[in-house]
Amino acid sequence: MIDLDDTDRAMIRALAEDATLSAGALGRRFGLSQPAAWRRVRRFREAGVFRGHRLECDNAALGFGVTVFLGVKLATRGRTGLGDFERAVQAIPEVQTVEHVLGMYDYRLRVVARDIADFERVLRRRIMTLPGVGSLDANVLLSEERRPGPLGARGARVQDATS
Repeated sequence: MIDLDDTDRAMIRALAEDATLSAGALGRRFGLSQPAAWRRVRRFREAGVFRGHRLECDNAALGFGVTVFLGVKLATRGRTGLGDFERAVQAIPEVQTVEHVLGMYDYRLRVVARDIADFERVLRRRIMTLPGVGSLDANVLLSEERRPGPLGARGARVQDATS
């Protein structure tokens, strides 16, 4: 685990909102020189704080108007192992995330579809035919708000102090 000060947390939050910020822009925003900001970002990368670079797509703009969270309970854990299920579910393009969870279900899937009829097709033809699927529970996403994450509360004070 990396030790972070308030400026580090604020910089990470800023980069999480806009990964294209340059070291110069970060330095100006947080009262640091460009080299000092760059050294902090390099330290974050070396410590594994960042996991790759991603582009967030708007599913609705791409024609996927429905998002469903599926709880999946596997029927058996003997012959059909977790690995078989994981490999098969990852091949379904409509499944955005596969999370192995503890609790009522074994997996939680985030599935996108064009509409409810399209989701039903994906469910019947692809998901329900996966190896080991026992029971399913579906929750349709109505709205989604971005949460600030673990650095939000503490970092907010820093931003006010440096503005």
